[in-house]
Amino acid sequence: MSFKKFALLASSVLAFALPAVAVHAADQTYVVGAGGTYRPFEFETAKKELVGFDIDIIKAVSKASGFNIKLVSTPWEGIFATVNQGDRDILISGITITDKRKEMVDFSLPYFPADQVIIVGDGPKVSGLADLKKLQVGVVNSSTGDIVVSDEIGKNNVAIHRFDNTPLMLEELYRGGVDAAVGDVGVIKFYIKSHPEKKFKVVGDNKFTRQYFGMAVQKGNKVLLDKINAGLKKIVADGTYAKIYKEWFDDNVPTLPLQ
Repeated sequence: MSFKKFALLASSVLAFALPAVAVHAADQTYVVGAGGTYRPFEFETAKKELVGFDIDIIKAVSKASGFNIKLVSTPWEGIFATVNQGDRDILISGITITDKRKEMVDFSLPYFPADQVIIVGDGPKVSGLADLKKLQVGVVNSSTGDIVVSDEIGKNNVAIHRFDNTPLMLEELYRGGVDAAVGDVGVIKFYIKSHPEKKFKVVGDNKFTRQYFGMAVQKGNKVLLDKINAGLKKIVADGTYAKIYKEWFDDNVPTLPLQ
């Protein structure tokens, strides 16, 4: 065979082989576990489709890092076992990064500051926790907000109204049954955005401990973790993160610790 014919044959083989490699890379898919009951982070539509802030974030991260995802609704109870058993590759479900959880999974860089905040209407003058002493206050029973408010105004104070969940607490605030409430910042901001007629506002306090949500992967899966972190950095840098945040919450986009 002449060199020219060999070269043509070789180039023809490469022409068929290279697209196959590219398709294989593009087809890489990771199974993502997300809860379906934590509005606005992840919840199901009437058609059982997962939507929410978390869902938009992981979609943007996967696009930025060049991998595909398959979303699977995953109950909170036992969610960490699903990634450790290999049933899920990634978890994104409003998961607060804690030292105890770091023993079970590896976390991505923080993608959301999960603080506690005060929500109050345009009547009472509230600039911090100390101002709640003269008000009727709603909290979710045994939550972080309950603990902080109890420490501030007394655990057995009759002005503290405890609810089984955040929607019930916010409904009572809307009706005027309580003057203020304390809860997760994301849920509170989404509620305010959804009820502009009430002119609710968010109030912080330095007694609230700063916490963050992170995406979780199986311990030791550095390859996937690096992809997630790279994607997160890209969507923050190019403004995609800010756009998603504003769609679900407000214009006060947080600065994330991405080091």
